[in-house]
Amino acid sequence: MFKLTGTVKVVNTTVQVSEKFSKREFVITDTSSMYPQDIMFQATQDKCSLLDAVQTGEQIEVSFNLKGREWTSPQGEVKYFNTLEAWRIEKVSQIAGQGMPQGGPAPMNLDPVTAPISANAAESEDDDLPF
Repeated sequence: MFKLTGTVKVVNTTVQVSEKFSKREFVITDTSSMYPQDIMFQATQDKCSLLDAVQTGEQIEVSFNLKGREWTSPQGEVKYFNTLEAWRIEKVSQIAGQGMPQGGPAPMNLDPVTAPISANAAESEDDDLPF
């Protein structure tokens, strides 16, 4: 499960792909880094209605799953696609009213970042071992 907070840029209408499948795409702008990113998500089936109460310009938090699939073209070329499948959408103002720290949840950073460990810190830990 992933979460991302951003500003709603686009909310498309629901598209009936087949008799049993519908989807609705939307875009939020993530401004947590130096270079804002427009991220497209999709809601499917009964989750399409989650976007009925969402308007352009609002701050929302999207809970989503990352899905991937392989596709082979008629010419035999294999391609891979990713989808960000939204399953919960909450307005940041609603989240803040539920006891979250002021300013809402911290934006998700999809790039893992680890703090460097200094050589001195590692050595001092080895010296504290009882054996």
